[in-house]
Amino acid sequence: MTAVLPENLSMLAALLRQVPYLSEADIQEFLLLWQRRVVLRRGDFLIQAGQVEHNLYFVVSGVLRIFYPTQAEEICVGFGYANNMVCSFPSFVDNRPSDYCLQALKKCELLAISRADFSAFVERNAPFARFWRTELERVLVGRIEREIDLLLPEPERRLARLMARSPHLFQLVPKKYIASYLRMTPETLSRLR
Repeated sequence: MTAVLPENLSMLAALLRQVPYLSEADIQEFLLLWQRRVVLRRGDFLIQAGQVEHNLYFVVSGVLRIFYPTQAEEICVGFGYANNMVCSFPSFVDNRPSDYCLQALKKCELLAISRADFSAFVERNAPFARFWRTELERVLVGRIEREIDLLLPEPERRLARLMARSPHLFQLVPKKYIASYLRMTPETLSRLR
């Protein structure tokens, strides 16, 4: 882990500047808290099951998969890619060991903010608290859509919903992980595509 260079913050700054109620002063103060740069090679783990998540990450480049490991398989539950925040969220919130693994599918560059710094900033900054609440609501809606996907018995419908919601994933993520995410075999996915 190395120090954050100012140019690494430009993507995060641009994303935050799209939020009309965040002032430039608040954005600059927030950016100062992203103190670490994390570089992962393909196959490296950002966090493994059993570790406690102490940071929230902003993905500058690369792709990560989020999976739940079992003895029988690794169940893909999501992805992290450029211009998104990622972490083992239950562990980040509850400060308990993670049930999930986050693994780089290709070389990744991320920026990190500690849970303590993030929480303290959101507590004292009402516009950022509003931003964070809005982000959590957006993620919750996405999780509900995901639940619907998993309840559909027809693999064709699960695939169609994912393609409508996140077509870019098919350019970023190997098909075997998309198949796991859709709870189907890679062969079924290939046949449907």
